[in-house]
Amino acid sequence: MEIYKDLNNPASKEFEKLLNSQLSKTKIEEGKVIEGKINKISDKFVFLFIEGLKSEPVLDINELKSMGWKDKIKLGQKIPVLLERIEDRNGEVLVSASKAQKISGWNKLVEAYEKKEPIMGKITSKCKGGCIVEHIDTGSLMFLPGSQISDKPLKDISHLMNEPQKFALIKLDKIRGNACVSRREIISSFKKEDKAKIVEKYKVGDIIKNAEVKGYSSFGCFFNVNGEIDVLVHLQEISYSRVNHPDEVFNIGEKHDLKVISIDKEKLQIGCSVKQLSPDPFEHIENYELNKIYKAKVVKLMDFGAFCELEPGLTTLLHSSELSWNKKNISAKKMFKVGDEIECVITEIDKEKRRVAISHRLTKENPFEVFEKKYPVNTIVEGEIVNKNDYSLFVRLKDIDVDAFLHCNDLTYSNNGEEELLKYKKGDKIKVKVLEIKSSEQKIRVGFRQTLPDPFDWFKDKKINQTITVKIISTDNKGLIVKPEGCEMNFQIKKSLIAINSADARPSRFTGGERIDCAIADLDLKKRKVSLSIKLLEEIEKKEALEKYGSEGSGKNLPFSSLSEELKKKDKKKDNK
Repeated sequence: MEIYKDLNNPASKEFEKLLNSQLSKTKIEEGKVIEGKINKISDKFVFLFIEGLKSEPVLDINELKSMGWKDKIKLGQKIPVLLERIEDRNGEVLVSASKAQKISGWNKLVEAYEKKEPIMGKITSKCKGGCIVEHIDTGSLMFLPGSQISDKPLKDISHLMNEPQKFALIKLDKIRGNACVSRREIISSFKKEDKAKIVEKYKVGDIIKNAEVKGYSSFGCFFNVNGEIDVLVHLQEISYSRVNHPDEVFNIGEKHDLKVISIDKEKLQIGCSVKQLSPDPFEHIENYELNKIYKAKVVKLMDFGAFCELEPGLTTLLHSSELSWNKKNISAKKMFKVGDEIECVITEIDKEKRRVAISHRLTKENPFEVFEKKYPVNTIVEGEIVNKNDYSLFVRLKDIDVDAFLHCNDLTYSNNGEEELLKYKKGDKIKVKVLEIKSSEQKIRVGFRQTLPDPFDWFKDKKINQTITVKIISTDNKGLIVKPEGCEMNFQIKKSLIAINSADARPSRFTGGERIDCAIADLDLKKRKVSLSIKLLEEIEKKEALEKYGSEGSGKNLPFSSLSEELKKKDKKKDNK
């Protein structure tokens, strides 16, 4: 082997020069994007030549097809690829054209974002929360939020699909490689210059005619002026009266005159007022009196009532509870329409809160007071059943348009009021007795059983401790159900009142149908309450026997098991004396 030690000879210097020039042409480094020359194209693969590599990198033809490059490539053409591996386990070079495209595209997006330049793209598809935008230059995919599609709500964006247009880059995530764009910002930037010219037209104090209600917010109402600019009327500038939300006064699409009260040329905003077009009605609120009838104009209908104007700027609330005397939960939308002039009575004026309350029903006579004068308590009147629920009837009484309440317990004197209720239906005529009238609360209570003879009157000539004969109707664990002879009502004898001795106080001793005697233990004719007791009768008879018979022998013949013992005690007391 010959070793060359002399590197200064012309041949060695020429070789060194050639070697350095070759290495400097292509820097081979993994993770970099480099250009490769197409050397061969087959049905499945594309072969590249890259200087400095010991073998030819191979690209799958499907990768180029997905990028839309299949019909564009040709022999000798140079394309950028990402060098992933110089040598894998099999000794092959790994490259990717699609990854190189993403990297180069991302670099262009970063450059445009830093320079705040718009990019060209097209909306390719919809997704959750927005759309997907493809960067026309690089094919990179970006996210377009729904709120950034336009400066106004769009129900249909089909006319924007696949149309090349400008987008503003509003957010880049370099770690995840995500980009977010906005079409709205591009539109707004064009409009900003035009909007500044429009704002210049107005000055404080100008009157804007026929501005259209465009939308609401919690702090005010937006109006569109001549289709060129939107202005805000703050909640406090809507009316001299208290307003909780703009929808209480305005409807979408309505037109109103506005007064310009503020202009912000930096933010390009115009503030307007509705109430300042008319004098403050609260300055002469003393002209209005409580409990006096006035005319009011319906300006807004709501579920809970209606807003009315006593005069321009003086808006009042007519609550649904003040619409009618006898109709509960009535809707103002069924009674009135916007523009109607109705009579009302002012019920409250609060200067501090700038609030006026009115009532429509007070303009009419209270039908409950009329009823009370015409049909006082204890009057029998005819009515018609207009409604029914699980425990009561509602009866409309004769020629006065009021409904009275009839509880099922006031249908019958028996204890089965709910069963009696099933016999009645809407439309049935019924005679009732007026039991109670509360005009202030709009309540009338009536009863049907009070028009019938009271079976409890059977006890009018009875008194406590009196013996009566009853028939046993049925038995249960609680006691006996009995009916006094000559009476139509059933009563209960409690288990504890069946006998003196607890061993004999068994309801099972009776089978039903027997006739027995019992005593009246308690009687209250006003409350219609009575208590019957067999035990009390035994005690009464026992006492009478002790007083009548003074010896033990005679007591043995009586049907009381403890009578002989009682007689012995009585004899001992006599001996002690």
